[in-house]
Amino acid sequence: MKELSKTPAVRRELVGEEEATQRVDNYLLRHCKGVPKSHVYQILRSGQVRVNGRRVGPDYRLHCGDEVRIPPLRVAERAAPAVAPSGRSFRVLFEDEAIVAIDKPAGVAVHGGSGISFGIIEQLRQQRPESRFLELVHRLDLETSGVLLLAKKRMALTALHALLRDGAVDKTYLALVRGRWPDPLRHIRLSLHKYVTAEGERRVHVSESGKAAHSLVRLRARWQNFSLVEVDLKTGRTHQIRVHLSHLGYPLCGDDKYGDFALNRELARVGLKRMFLHAARLAFVHPLTGATVELEAPLPDELARFVGRVEQNEFRDYGAAI
Repeated sequence: MKELSKTPAVRRELVGEEEATQRVDNYLLRHCKGVPKSHVYQILRSGQVRVNGRRVGPDYRLHCGDEVRIPPLRVAERAAPAVAPSGRSFRVLFEDEAIVAIDKPAGVAVHGGSGISFGIIEQLRQQRPESRFLELVHRLDLETSGVLLLAKKRMALTALHALLRDGAVDKTYLALVRGRWPDPLRHIRLSLHKYVTAEGERRVHVSESGKAAHSLVRLRARWQNFSLVEVDLKTGRTHQIRVHLSHLGYPLCGDDKYGDFALNRELARVGLKRMFLHAARLAFVHPLTGATVELEAPLPDELARFVGRVEQNEFRDYGAAI
Protein backbone atom coordinates (compact mmCIF):
# COMPACT_ATOMS: atom_id res chain seq x y z
CA MET A 1 0.00 0.00 0.00
CA LYS A 2 1.39 3.41 -0.95
CA GLU A 3 2.07 5.82 1.87
CA LEU A 4 0.86 9.38 1.62
CA SER A 5 3.41 12.13 1.70
CA LYS A 6 3.26 14.81 4.34
CA THR A 7 0.69 17.47 3.67
CA PRO A 8 2.47 20.45 2.11
CA ALA A 9 1.76 24.07 2.93
CA VAL A 10 -0.35 26.41 0.85
CA ARG A 11 1.47 27.33 -2.35
CA ARG A 12 1.34 30.72 -4.00
CA GLU A 13 2.56 30.63 -7.60
CA LEU A 14 3.21 33.67 -9.77
CA VAL A 15 2.15 33.19 -13.40
CA GLY A 16 4.93 33.95 -15.86
CA GLU A 17 4.84 34.89 -19.51
CA GLU A 18 5.12 31.26 -20.65
CA GLU A 19 2.04 30.23 -18.65
CA ALA A 20 -0.21 33.16 -19.52
CA THR A 21 -3.37 32.59 -21.60
CA GLN A 22 -3.84 28.96 -20.51
CA ARG A 23 -6.88 27.80 -18.53
CA VAL A 24 -6.43 27.55 -14.78
CA ASP A 25 -7.51 23.88 -14.74
CA ASN A 26 -4.76 22.96 -17.21
CA TYR A 27 -2.29 25.04 -15.18
CA LEU A 28 -3.18 23.11 -12.03
CA LEU A 29 -2.93 19.73 -13.74
CA ARG A 30 0.63 20.62 -14.78
CA HIS A 31 1.61 21.96 -11.35
CA CYS A 32 -0.04 19.24 -9.27
CA LYS A 33 1.55 16.07 -10.61
CA GLY A 34 0.18 12.95 -8.95
CA VAL A 35 -3.09 14.60 -7.89
CA PRO A 36 -6.15 12.93 -9.44
CA LYS A 37 -7.87 15.04 -12.06
CA SER A 38 -11.17 14.75 -10.22
CA HIS A 39 -9.57 16.25 -7.09
CA VAL A 40 -8.17 19.19 -9.06
CA TYR A 41 -11.67 20.05 -10.25
CA GLN A 42 -13.05 19.53 -6.74
CA ILE A 43 -10.72 22.12 -5.22
CA LEU A 44 -11.65 24.51 -8.02
CA ARG A 45 -15.40 24.04 -7.43
CA SER A 46 -15.02 24.46 -3.68
CA GLY A 47 -13.16 27.74 -4.03
CA GLN A 48 -9.91 26.52 -2.48
CA VAL A 49 -8.03 27.73 -5.53
CA ARG A 50 -7.83 31.52 -5.71
CA VAL A 51 -6.40 33.81 -8.37
CA ASN A 52 -5.42 37.21 -7.02
CA GLY A 53 -7.51 36.39 -3.94
CA ARG A 54 -10.69 35.62 -5.90
CA ARG A 55 -12.49 32.39 -6.73
CA VAL A 56 -12.34 31.37 -10.38
CA GLY A 57 -13.91 28.71 -12.56
CA PRO A 58 -11.93 26.03 -14.41
CA ASP A 59 -12.16 27.98 -17.69
CA TYR A 60 -10.55 31.13 -16.30
CA ARG A 61 -7.58 32.12 -18.46
CA LEU A 62 -4.51 33.22 -16.58
CA HIS A 63 -2.62 36.46 -17.16
CA CYS A 64 1.04 37.21 -16.69
CA GLY A 65 1.52 38.34 -13.08
CA ASP A 66 -1.53 36.52 -11.66
CA GLU A 67 -0.98 34.97 -8.22
CA VAL A 68 -2.47 31.47 -7.93
CA ARG A 69 -3.21 30.09 -4.47
CA ILE A 70 -2.95 26.27 -4.46
CA PRO A 71 -4.28 24.63 -1.27
CA PRO A 72 -2.42 21.87 0.60
CA LEU A 73 -2.60 18.64 -1.39
CA ARG A 74 -1.59 15.13 -0.39
CA VAL A 75 -0.37 12.81 -3.11
CA ALA A 76 0.75 9.19 -3.08
CA GLU A 77 4.50 8.69 -3.01
CA ARG A 78 5.65 7.26 -6.31
CA ALA A 79 8.79 5.65 -7.51
CA ALA A 80 11.23 8.05 -9.17
CA PRO A 81 10.21 8.53 -12.80
CA ALA A 82 12.29 6.93 -15.49
CA VAL A 83 14.89 9.24 -16.96
CA ALA A 84 14.96 9.93 -20.69
CA PRO A 85 18.28 9.17 -22.38
CA SER A 86 20.25 12.39 -22.69
CA GLY A 87 23.26 11.25 -24.71
CA ARG A 88 21.73 11.73 -28.17
CA SER A 89 22.15 15.14 -29.73
CA PHE A 90 20.01 16.53 -32.53
CA ARG A 91 21.24 18.91 -35.22
CA VAL A 92 19.72 22.36 -34.64
CA LEU A 93 18.64 24.08 -37.86
CA PHE A 94 17.38 27.29 -36.26
CA GLU A 95 16.86 28.68 -32.77
CA ASP A 96 15.86 31.93 -31.13
CA GLU A 97 13.97 32.91 -27.98
CA ALA A 98 10.62 31.60 -29.32
CA ILE A 99 11.27 28.52 -31.46
CA VAL A 100 13.80 25.80 -32.17
CA ALA A 101 13.95 23.58 -35.25
CA ILE A 102 15.93 20.35 -35.43
CA ASP A 103 16.83 17.87 -38.15
CA LYS A 104 14.94 14.77 -36.97
CA PRO A 105 16.60 11.42 -37.75
CA ALA A 106 14.53 8.51 -39.08
CA GLY A 107 13.62 5.82 -36.56
CA VAL A 108 13.17 8.23 -33.64
CA ALA A 109 9.67 9.01 -32.34
CA VAL A 110 8.79 12.64 -31.71
CA HIS A 111 7.14 11.76 -28.37
CA GLY A 112 6.68 8.80 -26.07
CA GLY A 113 3.64 6.53 -26.16
CA SER A 114 2.38 3.36 -27.86
CA GLY A 115 5.18 1.27 -26.38
CA ILE A 116 7.85 3.98 -26.82
CA SER A 117 9.11 5.28 -23.48
CA PHE A 118 10.84 8.44 -24.69
CA GLY A 119 10.71 10.52 -27.82
CA ILE A 120 12.54 13.60 -29.04
CA ILE A 121 10.46 15.98 -26.92
CA GLU A 122 11.25 14.11 -23.69
CA GLN A 123 14.95 13.96 -24.53
CA LEU A 124 15.14 17.67 -25.38
CA ARG A 125 13.35 18.63 -22.17
CA GLN A 126 15.89 16.66 -20.18
CA GLN A 127 18.82 18.14 -22.13
CA ARG A 128 17.44 21.65 -21.58
CA PRO A 129 16.43 21.83 -17.89
CA GLU A 130 16.52 25.63 -18.05
CA SER A 131 13.63 25.67 -20.57
CA ARG A 132 10.39 26.35 -18.73
CA PHE A 133 8.36 25.62 -21.85
CA LEU A 134 9.09 23.30 -24.77
CA GLU A 135 6.35 21.77 -26.93
CA LEU A 136 6.04 20.17 -30.36
CA VAL A 137 4.49 22.44 -32.98
CA HIS A 138 3.78 19.51 -35.32
CA ARG A 139 4.69 15.83 -35.67
CA LEU A 140 6.58 13.59 -38.06
CA ASP A 141 6.10 9.83 -38.43
CA LEU A 142 8.65 7.55 -36.79
CA GLU A 143 10.45 6.72 -40.06
CA THR A 144 10.24 10.23 -41.54
CA SER A 145 13.33 12.43 -41.25
CA GLY A 146 13.72 16.17 -41.62
CA VAL A 147 12.61 19.53 -40.25
CA LEU A 148 10.82 19.32 -36.88
CA LEU A 149 9.64 22.55 -35.22
CA LEU A 150 9.21 23.13 -31.48
CA ALA A 151 8.00 26.17 -29.53
CA LYS A 152 9.83 27.67 -26.54
CA LYS A 153 7.01 30.08 -25.69
CA ARG A 154 3.30 29.38 -25.34
CA MET A 155 2.37 32.40 -27.44
CA ALA A 156 4.60 31.08 -30.24
CA LEU A 157 2.95 27.66 -30.02
CA THR A 158 -0.54 29.18 -30.18
CA ALA A 159 0.37 31.40 -33.14
CA LEU A 160 2.03 28.58 -35.09
CA HIS A 161 -0.93 26.26 -34.51
CA ALA A 162 -3.17 28.99 -35.93
CA LEU A 163 -0.92 29.24 -39.01
CA LEU A 164 -1.10 25.46 -39.46
CA ARG A 165 -4.90 25.49 -39.23
CA ASP A 166 -5.05 28.28 -41.82
CA GLY A 167 -2.71 26.47 -44.22
CA ALA A 168 -0.13 29.26 -43.85
CA VAL A 169 2.84 26.95 -43.19
CA ASP A 170 4.57 25.64 -46.33
CA LYS A 171 5.68 22.00 -45.86
CA THR A 172 7.69 20.28 -48.57
CA TYR A 173 8.73 16.62 -48.56
CA LEU A 174 10.93 14.47 -50.79
CA ALA A 175 9.77 10.92 -51.58
CA LEU A 176 11.05 8.09 -53.76
CA VAL A 177 8.19 6.08 -55.24
CA ARG A 178 7.86 2.90 -57.26
CA GLY A 179 7.01 3.54 -60.91
CA ARG A 180 7.39 6.36 -63.42
CA TRP A 181 5.45 9.36 -62.12
CA PRO A 182 3.77 10.78 -65.25
CA ASP A 183 3.19 14.48 -64.58
CA PRO A 184 5.53 17.43 -64.01
CA LEU A 185 2.90 18.84 -61.62
CA ARG A 186 -0.25 17.26 -60.19
CA HIS A 187 -2.79 18.29 -57.57
CA ILE A 188 -4.12 15.32 -55.56
CA ARG A 189 -7.42 16.05 -53.84
CA LEU A 190 -8.62 12.82 -52.21
CA SER A 191 -10.42 12.76 -48.88
CA LEU A 192 -8.91 10.54 -46.19
CA HIS A 193 -10.59 8.48 -43.48
CA LYS A 194 -8.69 7.41 -40.36
CA TYR A 195 -9.47 4.13 -38.60
CA VAL A 196 -7.95 1.61 -36.18
CA THR A 197 -7.25 -2.01 -37.14
CA ALA A 198 -8.22 -5.01 -35.03
CA GLU A 199 -4.61 -5.04 -33.81
CA GLY A 200 -4.97 -1.46 -32.58
CA GLU A 201 -2.84 0.19 -35.29
CA ARG A 202 -3.70 3.51 -36.92
CA ARG A 203 -4.50 3.30 -40.63
CA VAL A 204 -5.82 5.70 -43.25
CA HIS A 205 -7.56 5.11 -46.57
CA VAL A 206 -9.11 7.19 -49.33
CA SER A 207 -12.83 7.68 -48.73
CA GLU A 208 -15.41 10.24 -49.83
CA SER A 209 -16.66 10.28 -46.23
CA GLY A 210 -13.22 11.29 -44.91
CA LYS A 211 -11.64 14.68 -44.36
CA ALA A 212 -10.52 16.77 -47.32
CA ALA A 213 -6.83 16.33 -48.15
CA HIS A 214 -4.76 18.14 -50.77
CA SER A 215 -1.20 17.29 -51.90
CA LEU A 216 0.73 19.04 -54.65
CA VAL A 217 3.26 16.70 -56.35
CA ARG A 218 6.18 17.86 -58.51
CA LEU A 219 8.41 15.49 -60.44
CA ARG A 220 12.08 15.92 -59.53
CA ALA A 221 13.61 12.95 -61.38
CA ARG A 222 12.37 9.81 -63.12
CA TRP A 223 14.17 6.56 -63.93
CA GLN A 224 13.16 3.21 -65.38
CA ASN A 225 11.23 1.96 -62.33
CA PHE A 226 11.44 4.76 -59.75
CA SER A 227 10.62 8.46 -59.42
CA LEU A 228 11.79 11.14 -57.01
CA VAL A 229 8.96 13.55 -56.25
CA GLU A 230 8.55 16.69 -54.20
CA VAL A 231 5.28 16.96 -52.28
CA ASP A 232 3.82 20.18 -50.85
CA LEU A 233 1.22 19.51 -48.19
CA LYS A 234 -1.76 21.84 -48.45
CA THR A 235 -3.48 19.97 -45.60
CA GLY A 236 -1.91 17.97 -42.80
CA ARG A 237 -3.81 14.70 -42.54
CA THR A 238 -2.32 11.60 -40.93
CA HIS A 239 -0.17 9.60 -43.43
CA GLN A 240 -1.42 11.91 -46.19
CA ILE A 241 1.52 11.62 -48.60
CA ARG A 242 1.86 7.87 -48.12
CA VAL A 243 -1.81 7.15 -48.73
CA HIS A 244 -2.30 9.57 -51.62
CA LEU A 245 0.66 8.21 -53.58
CA SER A 246 -0.05 4.57 -52.79
CA HIS A 247 -3.71 4.94 -53.81
CA LEU A 248 -2.61 6.24 -57.22
CA GLY A 249 -0.28 3.26 -57.71
CA TYR A 250 3.02 4.89 -56.70
CA PRO A 251 3.80 3.62 -53.18
CA LEU A 252 6.74 5.05 -51.24
CA CYS A 253 9.83 2.86 -51.25
CA GLY A 254 10.29 1.29 -47.83
CA ASP A 255 6.78 2.12 -46.57
CA ASP A 256 5.84 -0.73 -44.23
CA LYS A 257 2.15 0.24 -43.99
CA TYR A 258 1.00 1.21 -47.48
CA GLY A 259 3.93 0.19 -49.67
CA ASP A 260 4.93 -2.69 -51.96
CA PHE A 261 6.09 -5.19 -49.34
CA ALA A 262 7.86 -7.54 -51.78
CA LEU A 263 9.78 -4.62 -53.30
CA ASN A 264 10.61 -3.31 -49.81
CA ARG A 265 12.27 -6.62 -48.92
CA GLU A 266 14.38 -6.46 -52.07
CA LEU A 267 15.37 -2.85 -51.44
CA ALA A 268 16.27 -3.60 -47.82
CA ARG A 269 18.70 -6.25 -49.02
CA VAL A 270 20.49 -3.72 -51.22
CA GLY A 271 20.66 -0.88 -48.72
CA LEU A 272 17.33 0.98 -48.34
CA LYS A 273 16.29 -0.06 -44.83
CA ARG A 274 13.86 2.80 -44.10
CA MET A 275 10.94 4.60 -45.68
CA PHE A 276 12.06 7.15 -48.26
CA LEU A 277 10.21 10.21 -46.96
CA HIS A 278 12.03 13.35 -45.85
CA ALA A 279 10.64 16.67 -44.57
CA ALA A 280 12.97 18.85 -46.61
CA ARG A 281 11.57 22.34 -46.08
CA LEU A 282 9.34 24.34 -43.74
CA ALA A 283 8.46 28.02 -44.28
CA PHE A 284 6.28 30.31 -42.17
CA VAL A 285 5.95 33.80 -40.75
CA HIS A 286 7.74 34.09 -37.40
CA PRO A 287 5.09 34.52 -34.67
CA LEU A 288 7.08 37.22 -32.84
CA THR A 289 9.07 39.11 -35.46
CA GLY A 290 6.82 38.79 -38.51
CA ALA A 291 9.82 37.79 -40.63
CA THR A 292 9.61 34.88 -43.07
CA VAL A 293 11.50 31.85 -41.78
CA GLU A 294 12.63 29.19 -44.26
CA LEU A 295 14.11 26.02 -42.79
CA GLU A 296 15.77 23.29 -44.83
CA ALA A 297 17.17 19.88 -43.92
CA PRO A 298 19.46 18.17 -46.45
CA LEU A 299 18.63 14.68 -47.66
CA PRO A 300 20.18 12.21 -45.19
CA ASP A 301 23.31 10.43 -46.38
CA GLU A 302 21.66 7.00 -46.64
CA LEU A 303 18.90 8.38 -48.89
CA ALA A 304 21.28 10.47 -50.99
CA ARG A 305 23.52 7.44 -51.54
CA PHE A 306 20.55 5.33 -52.58
CA VAL A 307 19.39 7.94 -55.10
CA GLY A 308 22.92 7.95 -56.50
CA ARG A 309 22.73 4.21 -57.04
CA VAL A 310 19.33 4.54 -58.73
CA GLU A 311 20.84 7.17 -61.04
CA GLN A 312 23.55 4.66 -61.94
CA ASN A 313 20.76 2.27 -63.02
CA GLU A 314 21.74 -0.35 -60.41
CA PHE A 315 18.11 -1.30 -59.80
CA ARG A 316 16.68 -1.44 -63.32
CA ASP A 317 15.07 -4.83 -62.60
CA TYR A 318 13.49 -3.79 -59.28
CA GLY A 319 9.81 -2.90 -59.35
CA ALA A 320 9.65 -3.72 -63.07
CA ALA A 321 6.50 -5.86 -62.79
CA ILE A 322 4.17 -2.92 -62.23
